[in-house]
Amino acid sequence: MNDILDMGGRVSLVTGAGQGVGAQIAKHLAAATNSGGVAVNDYFLERAEAVADAINAAGGKAVAVQADVSDHASVHAMVAKVEAALGPVGVLVNNAGNAGANPHPDRTKPFWETDREVWDTTIGVNFYGVINCVGAVLPAMMKRQAPGRIISIISDASRYGDAGMEIYSGAKAGAAGFMRSVARTMARHQITANNIVISLTETPATQAWLDNEERMKGTMSKYIVRRPGKPNDIANMALYLASDASEWISGQTYPVNGGFTLAL
Repeated sequence: MNDILDMGGRVSLVTGAGQGVGAQIAKHLAAATNSGGVAVNDYFLERAEAVADAINAAGGKAVAVQADVSDHASVHAMVAKVEAALGPVGVLVNNAGNAGANPHPDRTKPFWETDREVWDTTIGVNFYGVINCVGAVLPAMMKRQAPGRIISIISDASRYGDAGMEIYSGAKAGAAGFMRSVARTMARHQITANNIVISLTETPATQAWLDNEERMKGTMSKYIVRRPGKPNDIANMALYLASDASEWISGQTYPVNGGFTLAL
């Protein structure tokens, strides 16, 4: 029996994959049947190299590539490196997000007390980062004339509307809408585009929150499955959407969030 999670020889590029969810997605895709290899991106090259080294040591095939996804030229240079090293990208996972590699110190202030300079760091990585990466891989993905997969990791903030996270919530919602349009435009090229919505997940970025027992008690009361997410939870869905098993799924948003928010 064929493995339904076969990658069809597709080369993958995972952004923000130097740690946490992105690192696990890269490892999942590299280990999948008939993977064409994985490009591990991070703003900090040493992080990407550590994940790529771990994949290669486990028998997979990976290269590390540095880029700031919010910078158009940097992204196009990164994709050119990936194509030279592994071949055209057949799977793009837009995972880079949160407050970006260099968060603005005023980002936690009410948005009406700040200006565009503060907003741009969040919008840059969470919205323009997705646009930049999708735009950079599509030409070769279409030319390849083979099934392609585009996946964006979206926060529940885009659906729930967390207080105090207006700019972040708006950027993630914008990225989700962008992906739905990409799904319609790219359908005739056998390219699917889907979102994965996540909520509180165990990563280095959330460790301080996870370590606060009293705060966690209140937070977990809002979840049907009363535990934080793990990188494996999201990586499992990413592998499914990247594989041959998902060929008839496009334009969708999948919550992998322990039931924090529900989909109809």
